[in-house]
This record gives sequence, structure tokens and C-alpha cells, in this order.
Amino acid sequence: MSVAPLPLAVIDVIIPAYNEEQSIARVLAEIPAGLVREVIVVDNNSRDQTGPVAAAAGATVLREPRPGYGHACLAGMARCYGRPPAEQPDIIVFLDGDYSDYPADMTALVAPLLRQEADVVIGSRALGQREAGSMLPQQLFGNWLATTLLRYLYGAQFTDLGPFRAVRREALLRIGMQDTTYGWTVEMQLKAAKLGLRCTEVPVRYRRRIGVSKVSGTVKGTLGAGYKILWTIFRYL
Repeated sequence: MSVAPLPLAVIDVIIPAYNEEQSIARVLAEIPAGLVREVIVVDNNSRDQTGPVAAAAGATVLREPRPGYGHACLAGMARCYGRPPAEQPDIIVFLDGDYSDYPADMTALVAPLLRQEADVVIGSRALGQREAGSMLPQQLFGNWLATTLLRYLYGAQFTDLGPFRAVRREALLRIGMQDTTYGWTVEMQLKAAKLGLRCTEVPVRYRRRIGVSKVSGTVKGTLGAGYKILWTIFRYL
């Protein structure tokens, strides 16, 4: 994905990671050189060597012992907002640590923000190229159902709840993220729509993750995520 040269901005990346020692170094190695100031890997109480591997690859590693995707994201945000105001990032990118996303697509992901055309950018797997088997049937159905509900209930035009996303710092503060588990992504999108923030999507590539998914790879994870996403959608009506 090629884009025109972009103005400078301070970009930090947050990667929630739970037992991703086999993939995290590959994710970090493929983040476009020179684009990002700091990569924060939040070790979400892993039982393997995720943290040490990430640190050896050059990431800032935080440990968040409370389980939950949202807990990890909030810990990374606290790091960004804990800096002096003049040193806080202009843009925060969220990226998974399982190597299912293509970090190289980050340049295209942040482009609408750098051009001042959007406040929130979602990397859409539905619009991009997906490797066969990278999204299971329950994921495809869940995305369709959630985005359909967002459209009818909130007027939000999304095709995906993909975790690969970029947000302007001020917009993220206005959104006021609270969810600590599976409702994180949909909370951000529906609140952004309610606030009238400028939201857009860019196509991103997607491949089979390294290892087994903690959500779609188990019945418990699938049901838990589905329930939490639907509960979050109706909670904010």
C-alpha cells in the first residue's frame, strides 16, 4: 500500500500481548522504520517469555497482571498520557501481537489522521485481503452482526471491529475508554460515532495468527466475546 509523503507527527504504538513469545519479535520487526517513536508492549500476565522477547526486540514493556484486552490497552494509554503534555503522542496506534495484522500497513492506517481528514481510523479486514482461514465463521458473523447494529442504532458506518486502529490523542481522551475485556473495540467505535468524531476505515491485510486465538479459538472465548460485544452495544443507547 503506497501513500504520498506525510507531515511529521509523534506516533506511539500499543500492543496488548498475552503468551505471544513466538510472534511478538516478528511483529516488532515489521513496524515501518522511522514512523513510530515508541512501541509499548503490554504483557498481560503472560506465562511465557513474551515480555523478555519484546524487550530484547526494542519495545518498552509494561506488565499488566489483570487479565483482559481492555486492561492491557488502558495500561498502554496510561504510559502515553503519563508523559509531560508536550511529549505526549499525536497519534496512538493499537496493534495485536499475534502476527495476524501486517504492521507494514500502519503507514496507510495513519495517513488519514496525518492529512487531518479523520480522528479515528479502523483497519478493516473486511475491505482488505484476508488469508484463507484467517477469520473463522463465528468471527465473520460476529463482525457482520455488530457492524449492522452499530449502523442501525448509532448511524456508524463500519465494516469491521478490527483491532488494528489509529486514533488522535485528543479524540481518544474524549472517547473516555472504560471497557476492560472483549468490548473494547466496539466501545471505541460506538462512542466515536455518538460524539460525532470523524471516523473512517482503510483496507488492511490479515493472515492466520501464530498460535491459538484466546477468543475465537475456544468456545468459551467466542461466547464470552459475543455476549460482551452485544452488551456493550446496547449499554450505550
